[in-house]
Amino acid sequence: MKKANKRLKDEKITEKTRKNKKITQPNTSGDAFVALLRSELSVECLREFRFHPQRRWRFDYAIPECLIAIEVEGGIWVRGRHVSPKGFIADMEKYNTATLMGWSVLRVTPQELETTKTLDMLKTAIYGANWVKNDQKRL
Repeated sequence: MKKANKRLKDEKITEKTRKNKKITQPNTSGDAFVALLRSELSVECLREFRFHPQRRWRFDYAIPECLIAIEVEGGIWVRGRHVSPKGFIADMEKYNTATLMGWSVLRVTPQELETTKTLDMLKTAIYGANWVKNDQKRL
């Protein structure tokens, strides 16, 4: 009984922390890009994937089994956070740290996310530069 009560208490604390700090779990339901990668590339893609053990950094999308991250760079035409000097430097730190941890970080605009260009880039990242020549049936 003590274990069950402790588990319920831990779940309540976790939920409360999540609400207070606006921490979200990776969400894959209802996301068109996640569904596209699942159907076209047969890979599991996660949204808002927290990749660093200490920092609160998250990738917009991640394929953890392949160590591939997809960052959607919004606001490039309206002086959004990614193009401000402070935001640009913060993104550099995040991307460089991810690279040192073994991640490949692919950057796209919102308009590019669900395009053939992005799918081909991901196929190359997953299967290698000669994926078309070597094995089209693999996909």
